[in-house]
Amino acid sequence: MRLLPSLILAFGISSSVQAALSGYAPVPATCPSTPLVRTATGISASESSYISSRAPVASAALGAWLTKVNSAFCTANLPAVALTTSGGGLRSLLTGAGVIQALDSRDSNAGTSGLYQGLTYQAGLSGGGWLLSSFAGNNYPTISNLETTLWTTAFADSLLVPENLEAGGAYAQTSADVVAKNAAGYPPTIVDVYGRLLAYQLLKGTDGGVAIELSSITGFSNFTDHNVPFPIITSLNVETATGVCTPPNNTVIFEFSPYEFGSFDSGINAFTQTKYLGTSLSNGSPTNTTCETNYDNLGYILGTSSDIFNELCTTFPLVADVPGILANISAIVAQTHDLTFMDEYATYPNPFYKYTHSTLVQAQPELTLVDGGESHQNNPLFPLLEPARSVGVILVNDNSADTSGNFPDGSELYQTYTQAQLAGLTKMPVIPPAATFLGEGLNQKPTFFGCNDASKITIVYLPNYNYTFPSGESTAKLEYSPSETSGMIANGGEVATMGGNATFPTCLACAIVKKTGDALPAACTSCFSTFCYN
Repeated sequence: MRLLPSLILAFGISSSVQAALSGYAPVPATCPSTPLVRTATGISASESSYISSRAPVASAALGAWLTKVNSAFCTANLPAVALTTSGGGLRSLLTGAGVIQALDSRDSNAGTSGLYQGLTYQAGLSGGGWLLSSFAGNNYPTISNLETTLWTTAFADSLLVPENLEAGGAYAQTSADVVAKNAAGYPPTIVDVYGRLLAYQLLKGTDGGVAIELSSITGFSNFTDHNVPFPIITSLNVETATGVCTPPNNTVIFEFSPYEFGSFDSGINAFTQTKYLGTSLSNGSPTNTTCETNYDNLGYILGTSSDIFNELCTTFPLVADVPGILANISAIVAQTHDLTFMDEYATYPNPFYKYTHSTLVQAQPELTLVDGGESHQNNPLFPLLEPARSVGVILVNDNSADTSGNFPDGSELYQTYTQAQLAGLTKMPVIPPAATFLGEGLNQKPTFFGCNDASKITIVYLPNYNYTFPSGESTAKLEYSPSETSGMIANGGEVATMGGNATFPTCLACAIVKKTGDALPAACTSCFSTFCYN
């Protein structure tokens, strides 16, 4: 199993040949004519162009769904609607997949089906980022297709279980990938191996979809035809230079999209082109005659968004003592260098090095990123609260494990509300604390927040609940039998439809159309009485 990387090292194969062998290592490329870094004065021209073309497609689909639900709905001047999926490992991926399936007209006959086609944005982090990456990275097939052609087998024999890793060819190829990245001048960390093993379960294609970069999604047919919502994956910054191992609650939230990486946070206030992540930059300009591509490998990015290895902190590395799959992952990385606690992080050459506007990180040659939910904001809302994105309604599928039963209690959403106030993101509606969620049962049914304030985004809260399947699985559960996979996805469909409640699609439509200020059907009165918190 370990022959290929050993041969590479022994025979001194050049870095360019290694990159070609693995397809994973960054490779030199001609720099673009456009600036590689911009100040975060709004969304990029590329995103703006996509949204401009997506808007009429989404609006028409949203209008068609509204008319299907109730022909009395006005379908003019409809708001931009987004969907987020929280962190929570495979529990969140599978539940979130069921939510998407119930919203997707290609894959469901539920009353909510067709709403997915009307979305403008979609965001995910950690397990939700796995879902979004698998969906977008395979050119947006149906959930049914992913379940039958990829997930059922992959999740039953997860490569994150040691005996499964050794059973196939993934160990040798992943080792070769990591060695090739190191030879190209980019020392790998355990997140590289972790991301590769996840990619085998989430992406189709040779070597776990190694050829798929986040930026390559812009060339996929469903994206170029503007058939799908704009995807965003989030991750968090950790200031390791100060001796901190985990991010504080107010840490910088970085966002990855097919076009850009960066943050609106005042300490970063900049974005760079995703395709050229890995390029050495100083004050926004390349320091070499060439730029780098392939660093935005989608497996590495979805691994970045779900990296919780930093929680080991300075107790790592004790490779001989670490349990389970981490020992295998560490051994692969140890082929390239002696391990330190910095190997717990996803590392990126800092594109904002010496950039005037990025005061928080301008002195750092490298960024160290971790799981997007470690700041107790397990729902990736911050990017969608930016005024420049003009989102009116967000469906928030929360699959957090806040309770002893691994269900959400609203605390993650409340934390986002608290941090949004501090950050000046005034479009976030008022969210009550966890005690209110638990006391009023808001964590066990859909709830609408911000219904009656036109200045706020309306949040449609869709918490994981065990309607038809015991969906409170541990985040640490790495393997699901075929029946568990199908049961979790089906239960996710119940989360999206409130257990198949006949009136819920109408009430969901009421929440969306209310943002237009237009007259509403009479049925909306009882809907708001039932579902609106404030």
